[in-house]
Amino acid sequence: MILENKLNITDQTELAREEERISKMHAKEMFETGYLNTLEAGTFETLKKIHKYLFEEIYEFAGNLRKVNIAKGNFRFTPLVYLEEAIKNIEKMPQSSYEEIIEKYVEMNIAHPFREGNGRSMRIWLDLILKKELNLVIDWSKVDKTDYLLAMERSPIKDTEIKELLKQSLTDKVNDREVYMKGIDNSYLYEGYLSFKTDEL
Repeated sequence: MILENKLNITDQTELAREEERISKMHAKEMFETGYLNTLEAGTFETLKKIHKYLFEEIYEFAGNLRKVNIAKGNFRFTPLVYLEEAIKNIEKMPQSSYEEIIEKYVEMNIAHPFREGNGRSMRIWLDLILKKELNLVIDWSKVDKTDYLLAMERSPIKDTEIKELLKQSLTDKVNDREVYMKGIDNSYLYEGYLSFKTDEL
């Protein structure tokens, strides 16, 4: 199923290509204009603003909670009926240590609040928290994509693996644009466009 989009693209590969190009362009703008520095680290409102900035040119739903239940493989993300409550609880989670920050990130991934573009938005959101609380960010170019995907798939049951994987890639280059941009580089490999299933409501 091709997502309805403002670009009127009907080919999945073309949509993936344009989505990455446009979201990268807007991610760069957020960094270079200082917009990211105006956002409060760790709130859902900030995650919504990031998502809207990245995808507003492509999707009507940019910055809005999804209206469908979604699953990837055999894993179902937080059901719609519990989504708002889950997000409120995630916002209350502490974020003063590396372990707490990754636990919060894992829970937001389980919530998967948006119809598309969760991974890219959440990686920028995660780096904002790490930057504010620890003066560190993740150098995503050092994170093996396959290992990351597998660790994130297992994280709802046990988050030790994702904590260790990301810890190895921490850097103090918090103002380095190249390091920042790696978070959405080749992002379709992270997102797994074709493997999402939905229950339209």
